[in-house]
Amino acid sequence: MEHKFFQNQIVYQIYPRSFCDSNGDGIGDIPGIISKLDYLKKLGVGILWLSPVYKTANADFGYDVSDYYSINPEYGTMQDMLHLIEEAKRKGIRIVMDLVVNHTSDEHEWFQNSIHPSSPYRDFYYWRKGKKNNTEPPNNWTSNFGGSAWTYVPEANAYYLHVFGKKQPDLDWHNPRVLEEVEKILRFWLDKGVYGFRCDVINQIWKEDLKDARKSLWVTGQEKYLMKEGNHRILHQIYEDVFSRYDCMVVGETYNVDFKNARRFTDRELDLVFQFDTVNSDKFLVPIFKTKFHPKKFKKTFFDWQRELDWNALFLENHDQPRSLNRFGDTKKYYKESAKELAMILLTLRGTPFLYQGEEIGMADYPLFQPEQYRDPVDFWLLNLLPKFHFSKKKTLELIHNCNRDNARTPMQWGKGNNADFTSGKETWLPVNPNYPEINVEIEEKDPDSILSFYRQLIQFRKENPALLYGNFEPIKTKGSIMAFYRSYQGEMLFVLLNLTKKTQRLPHKISSLVGEVLFSNYSHAGFTFKKRLRPYEGLIVKIK
Repeated sequence: MEHKFFQNQIVYQIYPRSFCDSNGDGIGDIPGIISKLDYLKKLGVGILWLSPVYKTANADFGYDVSDYYSINPEYGTMQDMLHLIEEAKRKGIRIVMDLVVNHTSDEHEWFQNSIHPSSPYRDFYYWRKGKKNNTEPPNNWTSNFGGSAWTYVPEANAYYLHVFGKKQPDLDWHNPRVLEEVEKILRFWLDKGVYGFRCDVINQIWKEDLKDARKSLWVTGQEKYLMKEGNHRILHQIYEDVFSRYDCMVVGETYNVDFKNARRFTDRELDLVFQFDTVNSDKFLVPIFKTKFHPKKFKKTFFDWQRELDWNALFLENHDQPRSLNRFGDTKKYYKESAKELAMILLTLRGTPFLYQGEEIGMADYPLFQPEQYRDPVDFWLLNLLPKFHFSKKKTLELIHNCNRDNARTPMQWGKGNNADFTSGKETWLPVNPNYPEINVEIEEKDPDSILSFYRQLIQFRKENPALLYGNFEPIKTKGSIMAFYRSYQGEMLFVLLNLTKKTQRLPHKISSLVGEVLFSNYSHAGFTFKKRLRPYEGLIVKIK
């Protein structure tokens, strides 16, 4: 069976604003990324996914595109971007861009033109008259960023739809010209040499109708646009017109996707989908409410998706999620062991692993942001909303922290110098995590037992073992906090065994009685001959004899 390039590679996500600043302005940029390509090559990365680098109004830091054919001047120039593509290619690394086409910026020329009722761009967006003589929004939908999903524009004498921020008007995909324009954008960048796209909220682009929706505790209206049939039609058309004609990888961000729709999305629509069941396994009802980590639920979601989908997009972190160490590991006594074990989960399951910047050195959440430090637009909405439900100021800050996207966006910790050597300047756009003197690339480069060294070794081990790359997946039924499974390929069988907690776990007889050779461990001295216990956060890869 022929395997695609992305099936034997590690994808590394870069949030450009926070990765590396080359000019001292406190904001990461494309030349900064170029300067770190050797580091990424040494890590074992084959694909770089860049969060948006297009020209933007910065209402949502790139996820509000004002020009798909230009580069955000804070990040550099088109020449810088082409240089990055070429330099990465020279080192065997391919570039994937973020595609944001559920919405544009309200500063995009399409939207600015659409404000005029007679404009040919009017139906690029959802412009509608309001209820009660245009004094109320057209329906009861709410935005993912708070408040109504509709904003009134006097010059247009109408409301426009935005299921995210008010500066992010939704494109109307019922208009075939929207499809034509997006396909032009895709061809433009593919012809420039990019390897593909990560498609932002791509299972939400088709709004079935604009009727009132069932009221929801968090976001009202999602059942009107999540995973509708029109969504599949559009993506299949793009696949036929564009993606099928290029050697490329296309991965979709698909919130609330179920198994059935995931299989459809990955059948001549997309190559991969991000599902969020695993990373949301510690949430209760809505993102601000965090529950105690339940290993049983955590491993079940992984196993379910391994069973239901032939090839998964594997991830524990991204730019929208708090750091995995704070959620699924331990940031105190077993910091190093748990970080390494999370690496073992990510790099031993079947699928393409997606690493997020800093994950490979064990970056953690910022201790607690204060309101004056907030940058995520969702934070400001929650800061106004939660006190209305009688939460104290202290509790409000704690609840915001549970889902604060700024946690993942603090500057990359390169060294022990000022501002973690992210920038030569005195200020950074977000504060650097104060733990940077202990957690940084410079220190971990010199330590053969560091988290970074472990990632490098495990990535190399994965590349050298076809059973981990392409092998079948077979879960082992175990009680409680032990996660165990087989990976097998062409007669070779590997057994992966993980203790998901800080407590020593007793192994069942069906595991302790197996005979095999330990090939990989996250403890310095494995000392494992299928003994009866696993140490806190211990992980093992065993070759079955």
